[in-house]
Amino acid sequence: MQLRRTILENHVSVTETSAAASAASAPAADTTNPRRPAFTAYPARWRALPVILTAMFMAMFDYFVVNVAASSLQHDLHVGSAALELIVGGYGFAYASGLITGGRLGDLHGHRRLFVFGMALFAIASLLCGLSPSGWSLVAFRVLQGGTAALMVPQVLALINTMFPPEERARAMSAFGATIGIGAVAGQVLGGVLLDANLFGWGWRAIFFINVPIGLASVLLAARWLPKHEPTHRPKLDPVGAIGISLALALVLVPVTLGRPEGWPLWTFVSMAAAVPVMLATLRYENRLHARDGQPVLDTNMVRERVFAAGMVISGGYLAFFAGFMLCLTLLLQDGLGLSPLRAGLAFAPLGVAFAVSSFTLARRVADRIGNRVIVLGASLSFVGLAVTIGVLAWKGSAVTALELIPGGVVIGLGNGMAIPSMIGAVLSSGIEPHKAGMAAGALTTAQQFGNAVGATVLGTIFFSVLGNGVHLSSFVSAMETASAVGLGIVVLVLASAFLLPKKVARA
Repeated sequence: MQLRRTILENHVSVTETSAAASAASAPAADTTNPRRPAFTAYPARWRALPVILTAMFMAMFDYFVVNVAASSLQHDLHVGSAALELIVGGYGFAYASGLITGGRLGDLHGHRRLFVFGMALFAIASLLCGLSPSGWSLVAFRVLQGGTAALMVPQVLALINTMFPPEERARAMSAFGATIGIGAVAGQVLGGVLLDANLFGWGWRAIFFINVPIGLASVLLAARWLPKHEPTHRPKLDPVGAIGISLALALVLVPVTLGRPEGWPLWTFVSMAAAVPVMLATLRYENRLHARDGQPVLDTNMVRERVFAAGMVISGGYLAFFAGFMLCLTLLLQDGLGLSPLRAGLAFAPLGVAFAVSSFTLARRVADRIGNRVIVLGASLSFVGLAVTIGVLAWKGSAVTALELIPGGVVIGLGNGMAIPSMIGAVLSSGIEPHKAGMAAGALTTAQQFGNAVGATVLGTIFFSVLGNGVHLSSFVSAMETASAVGLGIVVLVLASAFLLPKKVARA
């Protein structure tokens, strides 16, 4: 069980730095001239959208799927806890540290070119991961894989802004948001299926090999369908802002990821404390740069706007609850109930199906009727789903089964599928200036992923604090109840913030 703790405590999504990366990838011409005429929509935009969303899906999938394969990796490669921790965390570190650079490279050399290049390298890195002969070689290739993900992912939002006219952007952003959740759930579900199927006797290697044909197909389709001619204007580099924001987030990310497995040594608290002055100094510099008509990575004036601030809380809070719930439910299913990766993955499947149905078929229709209150409805459903889960745990106790946890999970999936894809579009349609749309979208996406990280860490820590040294199912049930109750509090905060958004329908 200690091994499972070590791996799942690192269940942290690490695209915190995508605010700067995606902001850098925003349509630069809008920033320099907000009154420019609307551009002509790219003809193949809807055909190209699933291709670029593949990058977001694969990035999320590959972070979550390794947790499912932890035991197989330890058995086949004879790796110790340290190497196993780095197999999970190394991908995240490289991913986080490379996002700003990836976004800026896209600005300078073209988003289509960087997407194709990054996707090709990601497929190669995945192949190397699958061929790894030892634990430490897998660590090295996972770091490489995370770095290549950082090249392709920042281009997704930039390409959406480049290809889609403003009136269609909300729909595309909704698909982007849905892909985040589906990729995370798929990592749990498909990971268990692939391990159980043991295709061609590959075992855990199949979770990496599957990226190769998908990546190659994406490269070919992207080369054919993505726009070959992009705006010629390229924003100036803001190295101070990029490095400062990356450093501040790294000072939080590293101790959050390694703190509990290491016993929270003094350096973890020193590092997190140091993040505050570093971030404040960077924001002050960004503010001065903006005052001099420069091009900062982050517009500090936008952060002060009520709608945008509420959107940041909604985005971060919702993903914090979602990530924490996923982590704790995984622990309950695999360590508490003793389910295999396949059976645990199948237990997540109804939640994933509900999320997909809600996000792709219901969310947009409901938003057309009730506007931004779709987030209130989604958060309310998630609240009900959590309450149902807590009620089942309290009623059944140590006699609970995985089947009895499915109804609450389905309601949560419906709520998440309705709210998560709508968040970015709801904020962008609620008073954000058009020439700031790209930067705002990037910052909101970052808030989602930062919430992912904090939620998994905080709710995971609460789970293990209640669990203590318990090994019986009753201890796991108590831990899940407590963590879910904290999740309820986070959802209430999201609900309160959602009412700060004006009720406005953004039609696409």
